[in-house]
Amino acid sequence: MPRAAVWPLAAPTSTYNKTIRQAQLSLPDVDLSTIESIGRERDESRAGSRHSFCKRSFRMFSRDVCRRLYGVLAVLAVLVPLGVTSAQDTITLDFYYPTAVDGPIAQILEEYAQQFEAENPGIDVNPIYTGSYVDTRQAIQTEIQGGGTGPDVAVMLATDIFSLAEEGYVVPVQQFIDQMEDPEAFVSDFYESLMVNSVDEEGTIWSIPFQRSTPILYYNKDMFREAGLDPEQPPRNRDELVEYAQKLTLPNGERWGLMVAIAGDFPIWLFQSFVMANGQNLVEESPAKVYLNTPEAVDALKFLIDLGSTYRVQPEGGTSWGDTPTAFTSGQAAMIYHTVGSLTSILQNADFEVGVGYLPSGPAGEDGTGYGTPTGGGNLYIFANSTPEEQEAAWKWVQFLASPEIQADWGAKTGYIAARRSAWETDILQELVAQYPQYAVARDQLEIAGKEFTSYRAIDVQNIINNTVSSILAGERTDIETALAEAQAQIDSLLAEYQ
Repeated sequence: MPRAAVWPLAAPTSTYNKTIRQAQLSLPDVDLSTIESIGRERDESRAGSRHSFCKRSFRMFSRDVCRRLYGVLAVLAVLVPLGVTSAQDTITLDFYYPTAVDGPIAQILEEYAQQFEAENPGIDVNPIYTGSYVDTRQAIQTEIQGGGTGPDVAVMLATDIFSLAEEGYVVPVQQFIDQMEDPEAFVSDFYESLMVNSVDEEGTIWSIPFQRSTPILYYNKDMFREAGLDPEQPPRNRDELVEYAQKLTLPNGERWGLMVAIAGDFPIWLFQSFVMANGQNLVEESPAKVYLNTPEAVDALKFLIDLGSTYRVQPEGGTSWGDTPTAFTSGQAAMIYHTVGSLTSILQNADFEVGVGYLPSGPAGEDGTGYGTPTGGGNLYIFANSTPEEQEAAWKWVQFLASPEIQADWGAKTGYIAARRSAWETDILQELVAQYPQYAVARDQLEIAGKEFTSYRAIDVQNIINNTVSSILAGERTDIETALAEAQAQIDSLLAEYQ
């Protein structure tokens, strides 16, 4: 279904959309139900009057804001000269984006949208913040299943590839890459450990890396000095991790030597890193096979439990994702496991010298040689319900966001890893690494990073793993072997049709 907007009065749409976005940026966050409501009625709002547009698509706006918008639109309608491109001649791309890190993400993406629009007349981008990755997936699913079109482009987990493709929500970007002047040069410029989650079993590329990350070890160099530890030598392996954490822990919970952000309802990412450090990934080449019930996974869970109950270097069960960086910058934790996407925020908020290092190895490696870490973060997907013209415009937006210059700027401002090698050759990242060498650690760790967990029926499989791991870490289940065996049986049953 064509989705181009038809306005009763011609207006300079780039100015109009800028006004809308500026008002949107100044308002409080909206909840998931609001996002879904917007999505369900987007087609109707695009084809309706200005009144219905303001009433339906921006219900989160206050009446006062809407009245101001009416006034702005009235002025624009009077001032617009004949011959100016009208809204029906402009393609508007709805761009959904989540974030899992702190920072002025909305403002950064607004600036990118303005720059892109200036370079691409006739294409407007409407960035819409959609909460967490889970919120975004739920909103899009609800929107499309309810008869809506969904976004034109969205940042979603790289690991959503098989679910999105199987449901028919997205189109492979391979078709657009094949039309490029040098497709091989474009693809090979991305780090292989990031691209591995972008392709299916046949090698078809479905998405482009954008806000990608790895977990890294953050540590407080000042506390290292106080404890008699070398601030330039973070722990290399599991034994050193425990040894250092014990020296850094203060009694009565005054300070923890370590916090692993694994508590809550999504522990799979950091859990996977401990399993990988033991020498076995949760997933290998085929998305139809998951390796959960293994000695490596059992040992990883026992070690995570021991960190709290036996070694007493972190709260039992780990800590929550959102609280962990704050605990680190406030001095409540000397070391933490967290995403590199938090690096910029941590550097800005810490009043001490911040060190970063590879995730320590497990028993699979000796003297720090057996590092294991998954990649993480979001990729750019183009959606199937968009018209061919909108998909072509969407590909231009994807290329813009994936360009070395934007990747460099995005990485410098957010802490996410610039996904292209050429981005690290730009002045902005060269200067950043020279001033803050911490950024280079996550980049270099990509060379030893492994495939992030994904599979067919990924959402259902992840839910099984997350629920099982969470219940074990919370002490609700104490027989680890039995819990993993039961979870593995459920997963195998789900994936049987793909064997």
